[in-house]
Amino acid sequence: MKKIVRITGLLLILLVAYGCPTEEPLEANFEDTEDKTIFNFLEENDSIYGNFFKILDAAGVSQILSAYNPYNEGYTLFLPDSFAVEDYIAESPEYNSLQDLLNDTEFVKAMARYHVVNLAIDANDFPFGALPASTLSKDFLTVSFVVENDSSFYKINNQAPVIKENIEMSNGFIHILSSVLRPITYTTYDWLSDHDEYSIFKEAVDATGFDELLDIDTKDELNEQTPVTLFVEADSVFNMSEIYTLADLVAFLEVEGTDYENPSNDLYQFVGYHIIDANNYLDDFYDNTTNYTTFSNLPLNINGDDYIDITINKFKYAFDTIIEFTDTTIVDYVTFYYDQSNINSLSGAIHLIDHVMTLVPPSQATKSFSLWEEPFISNLRNQEEPEPGEYIFEEPEKLRVLSWIGPDPIFVISGDEEHRAGDKDFILAEGSFDLFYKLPKIVQGEYEIHINANCYDPKNTHAVVELYLDGSKVGGFADLSFGGSENYSYSTKLLGTVDLATYEAHEVELRALIPGRFEFDWVRFTPVKD
Repeated sequence: MKKIVRITGLLLILLVAYGCPTEEPLEANFEDTEDKTIFNFLEENDSIYGNFFKILDAAGVSQILSAYNPYNEGYTLFLPDSFAVEDYIAESPEYNSLQDLLNDTEFVKAMARYHVVNLAIDANDFPFGALPASTLSKDFLTVSFVVENDSSFYKINNQAPVIKENIEMSNGFIHILSSVLRPITYTTYDWLSDHDEYSIFKEAVDATGFDELLDIDTKDELNEQTPVTLFVEADSVFNMSEIYTLADLVAFLEVEGTDYENPSNDLYQFVGYHIIDANNYLDDFYDNTTNYTTFSNLPLNINGDDYIDITINKFKYAFDTIIEFTDTTIVDYVTFYYDQSNINSLSGAIHLIDHVMTLVPPSQATKSFSLWEEPFISNLRNQEEPEPGEYIFEEPEKLRVLSWIGPDPIFVISGDEEHRAGDKDFILAEGSFDLFYKLPKIVQGEYEIHINANCYDPKNTHAVVELYLDGSKVGGFADLSFGGSENYSYSTKLLGTVDLATYEAHEVELRALIPGRFEFDWVRFTPVKD
């Protein structure tokens, strides 16, 4: 899910300590920028940005930047200066001059469109992750925040530093880059293969058979695998634990047997524990503490509520004790190398971590499920501009997590910004129905089960439901007719308490006792505190 988030915690401290990118929009080299388009800026600053202006012009993109965006609020141009374009050509084995580059029409079109985001984005609203809208080439760019010596700056795709930001024009923003952006053409596995400093983890990936999973191209129309997130230790991190080879890692983990592709093998579990079954950038972890499903037998707990760091498995390790004067700091968690993370690949995000991340017993965490696990729904919601409306499940037999008995439900994306459903979408079921929802694994323990729903019906009929978990009824019935009016009657109801004995997947069933109109938003498992 793409979104803009505020910079918090560690980033806030870095901004205070080192200074931050310009807060106010910069003045362009001419007056009355509010009446000038991005195209006008390029035209009047041809001596500085002329090389890339020629690329935009040859691709037909410059004319787009002379107008207002008919589909969104403005544009954002990441603009390399002419020196950056010259450096790109000098490093290229294919082009000897700017004219050579311009002659490659298809590549120039792709390059130009890759530098234009289909939304006006102020640098002060940059997330520490993927930008909230795609480029004109339908790719998502990522933002990192880099601190070097006494300066700090944004970096796009871990490739191109932003050297001047927030040139505000009438139809969007311009941010100046010191390098040309290279489109992402590599998978996560390609990235590992191309970086020798991650050789130990790459060998472990090969030995356990996870190379195929990390080599998926999510832009390939034939691909059915969803993106994944990889957490990876550099060889230097392994070296701190006296691990210098794959054999050392096997000994460190006390692995029994050499059938590393067997899911019960400890090396297989170690690598699988580093892969989340979803695409998450650092900004997705902020303001949230929960367990993430991995390709091992255990989930990964990530705490994004800390003021300083995003922590992994907090309180589960004992790496170090740091004593400075009267202050004692216990390092009992794994965290990120922030300015090197948010690496984008065709397979998903890659993050670099600072300690060897071994499997630890999981902790309970609040888990909310709103059908994003269903590919049909996640694909709709991940579109750049999801079209509001009602969507029919035309091939229900292909659904992975949702099924039903009774009238066919529909998926609704609301076009009403005031709508109270989370993410402005919901499942609508009417009449007498049974909805079944397969949930990912949940850590064992006692939980309260809540749902968020709306049962407004203009005919004043009621919708009363029962909840079943894995075929067993939980709690009593719930009258979900809250009164009020359509779109504004959403409320959260406690349906019961369960005690889960093992870490495993579950199935929730919502069964209508009295037929009615039922809008399902989400189901949430909240740990019961002792």
